[in-house]
Amino acid sequence: MKQYLLDTSVVLDLLLNRQPWAADAAVIWDAHRQQQIRAWIAAFTVSTIHYVVRKQAGIAAAQSAVRACVTTLDIAPTQHATLLAADALAGSDFEDDLQIASAVQAGVDAIVTRDPKGFAASPIAVLTPADLAASLPAPPTP
Repeated sequence: MKQYLLDTSVVLDLLLNRQPWAADAAVIWDAHRQQQIRAWIAAFTVSTIHYVVRKQAGIAAAQSAVRACVTTLDIAPTQHATLLAADALAGSDFEDDLQIASAVQAGVDAIVTRDPKGFAASPIAVLTPADLAASLPAPPTP
């Protein structure tokens, strides 16, 4: 089964129903729930999700968003070694470098982001949510 690390924006697109990206994020989320793929987020992504959702939709929505993430997705731990690996990367955005280091640590097949340019130095493949969603089999019809 293929494994993917989802960048923070991809998860926020779904949780905040940000258009037009929410549909692709929902396809990815559903594919994970149906065990077609394994979707990961970095541990530090959870606090960012809480912060952004709380600012935009309130504390109850933020708590619900965190609960949905930690009960649905796989979580790549952020450890001392992860931080050192991110610091050693040549990127100009530490958060992107930390996503890359988390993806390497988790052993995923690709990072899924709407900002592929921010991941140009990634040793792991980078896909857009649209590319991943298009490559997944159609969901079964009821």
